[in-house]
Amino acid sequence: MSSAHHPRFRAFTPRDLDGLLRRVSLTDDQRLALRAVSSVLPFRTNAYVVEELIDWSAVPEDPVFRLTFPQAGMLPAADVRRMAGLLAGEAPKAEVLRAAHEIRMRLNPHPSGQLDANVPVHEGRRLTGLQHKYPETVLVFPRQGQTCHAYCTYCFRWPQFVGEADLRIATDDIDATTGYLRAHPEVSSALITGGDPLVMSTEVLRRYVEPLLAIDTIRSVRIGTKSLAFWPYRFTTDRDADDLLRLFEQVVASGRHLALMAHFTHPQELRPPVVREAMRRVRDTGAVIRCQGPLVAGINDSADAWAELWEQTTTLGAVPYYQFVERDTGPQGYFGVPLARGHAIFRDAYARVSGLARTVRGPVMSAMPGKVCVDGVAEVAGEKVFVLHLIQARDPALVDRPFFAAYDEGATWFTDLKPAFGATSFLPGLEPG
Repeated sequence: MSSAHHPRFRAFTPRDLDGLLRRVSLTDDQRLALRAVSSVLPFRTNAYVVEELIDWSAVPEDPVFRLTFPQAGMLPAADVRRMAGLLAGEAPKAEVLRAAHEIRMRLNPHPSGQLDANVPVHEGRRLTGLQHKYPETVLVFPRQGQTCHAYCTYCFRWPQFVGEADLRIATDDIDATTGYLRAHPEVSSALITGGDPLVMSTEVLRRYVEPLLAIDTIRSVRIGTKSLAFWPYRFTTDRDADDLLRLFEQVVASGRHLALMAHFTHPQELRPPVVREAMRRVRDTGAVIRCQGPLVAGINDSADAWAELWEQTTTLGAVPYYQFVERDTGPQGYFGVPLARGHAIFRDAYARVSGLARTVRGPVMSAMPGKVCVDGVAEVAGEKVFVLHLIQARDPALVDRPFFAAYDEGATWFTDLKPAFGATSFLPGLEPG
């Protein structure tokens, strides 16, 4: 079969950025500004995204371009000017790195307790490559999977990709991982995440997956991935694509639920025929594809985009799962959508889809206390309020209990909210901030 039927993965990194941007009419200063952003926040894309998903005639408004290429507004203007000046002046690499580090530390690199409250301890040792926020679920970050086929500009896991070891969450200690899981039988679900675990070869992925199948208390295995959108050939023509599908079949045959937690951000990502073929092959293994993604300004902040996304994924046999709120880290100030507007978009899209697509939940904030869902805006006892509840929580006693926050049209995150009716807490055990 010709190479046209077996596309080879080709990545583009910051050194390729200037050349890629010459496809569109940008000034030298505009290109320099985007290079400045990419020296602080990560940039990586690939030939499939560039040639198949981006409509270059629509750049800079094309949603996949905005999803994968840096935008000047992602950093404060003063920081962009500072980094641009260093790059233009050919400053020493160490000076550029120091300036980038200083800016990154102001961007809340690890929100919601990722480096303290979520790190489990086993036999007196902190397992820094695991996250255990909810009693029944543990997240595993394989060391070899801490990159992606392409990086999303909005990604809340951006610290994994900037080359700073102190910001990275990763493990290759499989024995410690399984030891912890055996010691915690309340954990029924393991989520292998990153980065993107499917950048790993099947052989390496197998080293992390197979030991889970020997733990009786693990009843579901999840794999968080953007590969269906950014490199669907991982499931069709990559040299070990068939091996990957056989691994999926092995998990299902063990009696576990296998879920591919697929990140789709815009319906444009679903249009190439290879994506549909990849999804069909995954479903044929018995795995379930659950689709999630955040609401991000300038990319998918319309009811039209979400209604099409949910209907299309449902048609392709996948399950709409979460619509997330852009997290309080990195370029949230650029991509964040106010909660009131976000709920209006969710509601309008939800009203347009069939019941099969209404499995989706949102808008959801993965905040310090847990997954906080904005159920709506109402007037209660003469006060305009947000109605919310916790889908998941550190404290299981808080799950699914409705609570109210004072309406704030500009609020974009849980920490912006205040209890309604003059109360000091949202619920007993659920404090603001």
